[in-house]
This record gives sequence, structure tokens and C-alpha cells, in this order.
Amino acid sequence: MNYDILCEKRDRLQEMRRRLPKEALDSFDKSFEIEYTHNSTAIEGNTLSLIQTKAVLEDGISIGGKTLREIYEVVNHQKAFRFVKRCIADGKPLDEKIVKDIHALLMENILTGGIYRTVEVRISGAGHKPPVPSEMYQQIKNSYADMQHRAEGNAVKLAAWTHAEFVKIHPYVDGNGRTSRMIMNYQLMANGFLPVSIAKENRLEYFEVLEAYAMDGKLHPFTEMIASLEEQRLDEYLGIEQNRIP
Repeated sequence: MNYDILCEKRDRLQEMRRRLPKEALDSFDKSFEIEYTHNSTAIEGNTLSLIQTKAVLEDGISIGGKTLREIYEVVNHQKAFRFVKRCIADGKPLDEKIVKDIHALLMENILTGGIYRTVEVRISGAGHKPPVPSEMYQQIKNSYADMQHRAEGNAVKLAAWTHAEFVKIHPYVDGNGRTSRMIMNYQLMANGFLPVSIAKENRLEYFEVLEAYAMDGKLHPFTEMIASLEEQRLDEYLGIEQNRIP
């Protein structure tokens, strides 16, 4: 990752946004919101297709053969993402209360969100075992304190660490993955970068780099994954102006 290049592209995009038609930016943003919602829920087992996710979110269409939980998952994800964008627009730094609010929105009509687990949990297929509740509570508190020290410097590395550390601790019974991806994007957007979406087709690589951090503290592979996704998104947006008809 060349962080200086990412920052240069970020700054170019921020300057370019003032010249681009609002309709073009809105179209890209809306497309991403649907793609991100689809991928983030599909990684956790939601079976709605991209087109079905679009139908639910944009047209309010109920999809036959799908469970209510699956419908709630995509609707809730959109609500949580829009909440994140409002918090960032208001200049609020990520903190424990905001993370709890994000989790509560993601879990609406599914289970009571924003409440730390009181039972042990296991991550299917992973070698890492999340801490028992008594240890988890202290670790999550420590992570928010540590976040403040990491806030200065490389924002992409901060975003990757925020995600990886949160999912390693696994503070909730359910919804940790969606929450961790949401707070990763919170950190990116709060620092002027674009949010990213991890494709469901890349879930194996994604799980492997998270496991590398959980087991051995290796953050670099995950940071590189996020940096690559960020650069792809920046290039896509920067291409809007280049491809405009004069």
C-alpha cells in the first residue's frame, strides 16, 4: 500500500466533487449502498441476490420464499449505513455509544442490539476463540482507549485495525461481522475516504486475513486488502469526470 498515493487520490476526489453533477454522484452512491448491503449480509449467509436486495430497498417489494429475518437484515443494514453517514456529517468521532447504536440498528426486529454478550461464543471454522464474557468486557473497553491513540496517522490502517480488533473480541452474540464492516467504513469516511465493500465471492480470503490477525496479530494482509478496495473505489469515482462528455 502506498498511503501517500491514496491520500492524493482522496484529495483530488474531494476537490472534484464540487464540479461534478449531483445526479452522477448520487447514482454512484446509491449503487454502492445496495452493493454494500448485499455483500455484507450475504457474507453472513443472507440469500437475497443483488437484484432482490435492490427490489427490497428501492421498491419496497417483499421477496417470496425469503425469511423475515433476511428482509430485516438488508433493511436494517441500509438504516445503519445512513446513520453512519449522518454521524460523520455531524463530525462525530467513532465511540462506544455510536457502535452500540449501529449494532442496535442492524439487529432491529431480530434481537435486542447494543448489549454485550454474557455467554461464550465460537466462530465457525476459525481457530481463534473469542474471550469469555468477563475478559471480553475489559478487552472491548481497552480497544476504545487504544483507538484514540491510533487515530493519528494512517487512516486505512486504523480502519483495518478497528474491524479486525472488534471481530476478534466478538462482543455481541450476533451481528459482529456486519458491525465490524460498518465501523471500518466509519473510520474510512471520517477521514475523507470512500467506504468499501468486501465482495461475498472474496469471503474466504477475507476470513483468512482476519484469522491471521486474531491468531498472530498480523494486520498487514487485511490492511492491504482494504487499501486495494479503497483505491479501486477512488479510481472509479475519479473516472466520472474523465468520462464526461464535454
